[in-house]
Amino acid sequence: MPRPQKHVFVCTQNRPPGHPRGACAAKGSTEVLQAFWAELQKRGAHERVAVTYAGCMGPCEAGPNVLVYPEGVMYGGVAKADVAEIFTQHLEGGEPLGRLLAPATVWG
Repeated sequence: MPRPQKHVFVCTQNRPPGHPRGACAAKGSTEVLQAFWAELQKRGAHERVAVTYAGCMGPCEAGPNVLVYPEGVMYGGVAKADVAEIFTQHLEGGEPLGRLLAPATVWG
């Protein structure tokens, strides 16, 4: 298997209802993950892009969170409907999608 050019991590952290930090899974991250996998399949991009589910990445209140490497670009509030646009503009076009970028403060 060739080394992917981009690696997408989708937070699927789940916590009990009412947990003070919340959880990306409760905000629809499983659907986001499935949309990334479906888009990967549709575009035949398995050799260029890897998509992996992940645990907590930190800014739970801003989820569902998606992290793209090698750039280290964090997206927050990602919905299933955003996935094709992220794929086209960032993963294939190399330009991060500004409207979903997490604030620089997520990295402390």
